[in-house]
Amino acid sequence: MLIEAADVSFAYERHGRNVLDRVSLSIARGSIVGLLGPNGSGKTTLLRALSGTIVPDAGRITLDGRPISTLSRRELARRIAVVPQETHSAFDFSALDIVLMGRYPHLGAFELEGADDLAIARRAMAATATETLEDRRFATLSGGEKQRIVIASALAQASDVLLLDEPTASLDIAYQLEIAMLLTRLNRDRGTTMVVSTHDLNLAAALCTELVLLRNGRVLTQDTIGAALTPANIRALYGIDADVTMHARAGHITVVPVGRAR
Repeated sequence: MLIEAADVSFAYERHGRNVLDRVSLSIARGSIVGLLGPNGSGKTTLLRALSGTIVPDAGRITLDGRPISTLSRRELARRIAVVPQETHSAFDFSALDIVLMGRYPHLGAFELEGADDLAIARRAMAATATETLEDRRFATLSGGEKQRIVIASALAQASDVLLLDEPTASLDIAYQLEIAMLLTRLNRDRGTTMVVSTHDLNLAAALCTELVLLRNGRVLTQDTIGAALTPANIRALYGIDADVTMHARAGHITVVPVGRAR
């Protein structure tokens, strides 16, 4: 396994309770693992723990068998890239500037990006179909364009793993489809391992190879799409009844909520 979490617990001081409660999961190399759960279930906190941004109170997380607590921030950034839910720039950077930021973990102290870094950034922009946006100011881009630029920056980081926190949040349906297709292509063509937090059950069914269901900081199950997205599991996760069917034209499971569970 590329990443493994074993009995990971974490509590924010202001909450006084575990946001993550003995969470165990495994991420295989080349997989796309979806994190599903209601608000407050611990999805974003789990991504932060997997990226090394926060240190668990208990348990351990390993990357290729090595505890991430033993890796420096630079080493971790070379292996794991994070795509946050929202990205704001306080400065008037161009799209290319934002993508080049992904090269920082590979630069020495006070070292500037060189020709190789620029070539890597431009290849990442080509992979995300954003090369025509190179000179545009990041602040002027649409939501979908910004998200593709941030993903390009993560690719320029040349990491093994992408952790994505609700990558289609606040995007219209066309951009949602565009981002899902982009992630599928990157996984297929580059073998990029991904962990994707999302509220969209149908996106998860279309994009992911397996799912982790989280509720109240605990893992209900980690399994394949067909085994995880069942009416019983959706009821346990969200307290709703849903019809779960295979959509012949889409080629994946679809979920239609029908009402609150009684």
